Amino acid sequence: MRFMMLMIPKVYDQPLPDGWLPPADAIEKMVKYNESLGAAGLLLDLNGLHPPEKGKRVKFGGGKPVVIDGPFAEAKELVGGYWMIKADSLEQVTEWARKCPAEDGDIIEIRPIMELEEFPEEIQKLVP
Repeated sequence: MRFMMLMIPKVYDQPLPDGWLPPADAIEKMVKYNESLGAAGLLLDLNGLHPPEKGKRVKFGGGKPVVIDGPFAEAKELVGGYWMIKADSLEQVTEWARKCPAEDGDIIEIRPIMELEEFPEEIQKLVP
């Protein structure tokens, strides 16, 4: 089974200055954690994201997409990065998430990936 772990950093609760980067010691701890996920054979992919100030959202409604520049004032939780994990169970991924060197107030959301095989055959045929 594949899962996505989404990091929702507390630091994104307020606007960040241009050029902001996490502190070196936090990066070092996260690199070691990521290496341990890889050594355990669970890690498929991972990446950190720039703060929301550098992003855009495209909001759909009323037949006309609207582009919103970051930061996103109405957002309560913003993704700061992700891990794509292959594991035997949600419980296994949860245990790994608990080991993450996250900062106080950070959240990791774990979501199973929808696999094509979960859909009815007529839907599977629509996907190349």
